[in-house]
Amino acid sequence: MNTPHTGKRRLATLAAASLASFALPSLFGLAPASAQAQAFPSRPLRIVAPFTAGGGTDLVARTLAEGMSKELGQPVIVDNKPGGGTVIGSDAVAKAPGDGYTLLLTTSAHAINTSLVKNLPYNTDKSFANVALIGRGPNMLVTRADSPYKTIQDVLAAARANPGKLTYGSSGNGTAVHLAGELFKMMGKVDLTHVPYRGAGPAYTDLLGGQINFVFATAAGVGKFVESGKMRAIAVTSTTRSPSWPQVPTMAEAGLPGYEADAWYAVFASGGTPPDVVAKLNTAVRRATEAPAFRTRVEGEGLVAAVGTPQELTRYVRAEEARWRKVIVEGKVTID
Repeated sequence: MNTPHTGKRRLATLAAASLASFALPSLFGLAPASAQAQAFPSRPLRIVAPFTAGGGTDLVARTLAEGMSKELGQPVIVDNKPGGGTVIGSDAVAKAPGDGYTLLLTTSAHAINTSLVKNLPYNTDKSFANVALIGRGPNMLVTRADSPYKTIQDVLAAARANPGKLTYGSSGNGTAVHLAGELFKMMGKVDLTHVPYRGAGPAYTDLLGGQINFVFATAAGVGKFVESGKMRAIAVTSTTRSPSWPQVPTMAEAGLPGYEADAWYAVFASGGTPPDVVAKLNTAVRRATEAPAFRTRVEGEGLVAAVGTPQELTRYVRAEEARWRKVIVEGKVTID
């Protein structure tokens, strides 16, 4: 027989069970996504830089990590994972949990590899959550300070007189600077021998040691060597002169009209990272790049910060994929 008291007891029991079922996920670390995002970040983050220490990407990564750490209130550690034309480091992030704690700071190689690398171990469009474009800057063709090559015309003339004998180094197969060199070969109708390295640092060492003739590199990476007089900047790859290096002509000015191969840097998270976590990361990246420390250390070497939304980065990456696919196909570029 049901009484008013029995009904009240049942309602109380149901209410308690409902509250318990809501609380249990939190007790066992299974809080709803919104609660997880609200707590983010609650532990250190890792930025994977798919290049060796000492190059331009490493400089950008470490400077950004300092600023993001201040914004997020957690340590942000840079983890260098070079090799495979950025594929090794990128794959580590693609396979990491989609929780926002593992990030990738990479270059336009991210867009290039979709056409250049056969059997990529990840899907560029699905395995990553686009966080923010950090900025753009020129690549630079450099040689030793005592080199006989002072202009683009000097390089073209020597390459045409000695097909395949002049060498240029890059930070690795499939990287943005490798493709900048391939575009140079296509547009200049010359044959240079590409020497890939496991990162920018070793390429700079061999250039200074006389083992190779040139290096295509980020301005951020070689700026200190040009400034100190150890390297000579022959040309920048942007369509306009760099505000940081106004004395260095563009490739177009120097004899290759239409040449363009900007360097760009962007941050990605693992695929499946919740949108509100991506939004927090985007805000942290933007504020970090607005800090005087970032602008002093990085923009002074050629990078112009231009952080946009995750959606803008998605559109930009897809446009870059299409642009470099054309170069790779028409130039029959391979990395085998």
